[in-house]
Amino acid sequence: MALAAFNPTALPRFTDIQPELIESTIKALLDKNREQLKLILTNKGPYTWENLMLPLEEMNNDLHNAWSPISHVHSVKESEALREAYNKTLNHLTDYHTEISQNEDLFHAIESLANSPLAKNFSPSQQKTIENDIRDFKLSGIHLPADKKARLAQLNQELSQLTTKFSENVLDATNAWSLHITDSKQLQGMPPQALQLASDNAKDRKLDGYVLTLDYPSYSTAIKYLDDRALRKTLYEAYCTRASDQGPHANQWDNTPVMNDILRVRLEMAQLIGFDSYADYSLATKMAKSPKEVIDFLNNLIEHSQTIAKQEYQEIVKLAGIDKLEAWDLPYYSEKLQMSKFNFTQEDFRPYFPIKKVLKGLFTVVEKLYGITVHEENDIDVWHPHAKFFSLYDEQQQFRAGFYIDLYARPHKRDGAWMDECLTRYIRDNKIQYPVAYLTCNFMRPVENKPALLTHDDVITLFHEFGHCLHHMLTTVDLPSVSGINGVPWDAVEFPSQFMENFCWEKEAMSFLAEHYETGAPFPDDLYQKMIDAKHFQTGLHMVRQLEFSLFDFRLHLEYDPTQPATQIQRILDEVRAQVAAYDAPSFNRFQHGFSHIFAGGYAAGYYSYKWAEVLSADAYSAFEEHGLFDHETGKSFMRNILEVGGVRDPMDSFVAFRGRKPTIDALLRHSGMTEE
Repeated sequence: MALAAFNPTALPRFTDIQPELIESTIKALLDKNREQLKLILTNKGPYTWENLMLPLEEMNNDLHNAWSPISHVHSVKESEALREAYNKTLNHLTDYHTEISQNEDLFHAIESLANSPLAKNFSPSQQKTIENDIRDFKLSGIHLPADKKARLAQLNQELSQLTTKFSENVLDATNAWSLHITDSKQLQGMPPQALQLASDNAKDRKLDGYVLTLDYPSYSTAIKYLDDRALRKTLYEAYCTRASDQGPHANQWDNTPVMNDILRVRLEMAQLIGFDSYADYSLATKMAKSPKEVIDFLNNLIEHSQTIAKQEYQEIVKLAGIDKLEAWDLPYYSEKLQMSKFNFTQEDFRPYFPIKKVLKGLFTVVEKLYGITVHEENDIDVWHPHAKFFSLYDEQQQFRAGFYIDLYARPHKRDGAWMDECLTRYIRDNKIQYPVAYLTCNFMRPVENKPALLTHDDVITLFHEFGHCLHHMLTTVDLPSVSGINGVPWDAVEFPSQFMENFCWEKEAMSFLAEHYETGAPFPDDLYQKMIDAKHFQTGLHMVRQLEFSLFDFRLHLEYDPTQPATQIQRILDEVRAQVAAYDAPSFNRFQHGFSHIFAGGYAAGYYSYKWAEVLSADAYSAFEEHGLFDHETGKSFMRNILEVGGVRDPMDSFVAFRGRKPTIDALLRHSGMTEE
């Protein structure tokens, strides 16, 4: 089949999205799909791939393509009208997906096809699609009596509304708080770029002076560099009490009842289907096979890192030399400690990481590894002037995929960094629907006619998210259900993203990633050496922080009891902190109220996936350390065995196909500076 060149007509028209038409448009598509499903099932068999599975794939793909741009704009450019339309339409989608997952005729039709003589001749992707569908029917309660199915449908609807409400509360609380400062002396210690951002924030609000916000670029820089301790406390308290019963907006967007309701609903759903807990239910689609396996894995890492973390904390205490070190002091004195030990801070990197150079360097890494070239496309419809579109071409210069990139923080944009699917690879009617991804970050925007300048941490974040994009875009699987990241167990999804982070530390990569934005000077050798010397700076503290999140999430979904007081969430978090953390959090800290990964994202009972996948990524990267950083054969093998296979093959089998053996924890500990080189 001849491959076509890039065709922009296949892309969504974001500027054509009208909130008042969203609900009716999606409802019409859902009704069309329902009618199509009736026609499929009137056949009564014998079923084939062509008369059953293929039309189902097409229905799902068409619905995804219609909803994806709406969902994306809701997350990056929300308005009151869009929020209302999104929430109304989400209810219809939830009902529809519940109907499909509880349709016994459809389940029996797919089951009959799986058991038919035809099945043994299906391709691996077809077999995996059917296998996953049958599994998901069972996980959706297909075996339940009618009354319990009805209850499960109610719970699905309730959960959808609750998780959306959680996100809205966090966004509203973040947007609601700002601090207007007219005396520049209060901002002593702040880097020039951050001061300019604060000045621009004030101008945006038609104010004199400066405005600090809870958008991450503003908050994270201020908490590290502000000399004014009282001001740091004000910022910290506002940030870590967002959407809670504490802080400057106490109880206004409080997620306490929302979190308890989410956990209650998840537990009831899991128990209806036949699991003891939501953690058990969650593991049914993951690499880890039991709660004990996850808990043991996390405890093993805690054992390796906790002593180191406590020693690192004492270093900060010693340097600070104050009566009591508080949480709002830690980032500030950590920066001071890094400066005293290595004579640099993250801000020293910014002049050498202008965004255009970083992107060009990222694309060079991908070309050297996989032979993939990246080109910016002009005149593509986007949702904001900062958003851009790029296309990917293979070694034969044939179009392979595309992605949108939206890098800067702004009001009404969801916090954090993420990758999502716009279009998924699919061949139908002998034509390829090429994969397209969204890559979204919240970096400090360009200020005062300067380009956006990144820290090294920002560069790592960009590489991480682009790793997700590559996993989605480079797939050669032709069925959307198992193409790209679809069908990949959640605790393996972070593998390609964390793998990409490693290149941000390599001198060879730095040579085409970094140059001074004004002079064009290369990244200085002495600054690179400082960066490498500091690579394991506070690695223990970073490790136990992630382990705290992971263990809290997993225990919460393993142990939650709706008959216990609403304070049990805080109690479990306190217990985990007592076991894991190197220092105490203040009593007003409500981190959990903004923990969107587990309460509004896909990481419920799965946050451990970051560390689980890091074992895979560190071990896989060690193959490049052995054969050469940009060894083309090793890169091609990684692309062929990991990135291209989608969700068709078990991730452990894919890892073994690439590495020749199962992974070990050794490389992760070595890369984290927790073992001898």
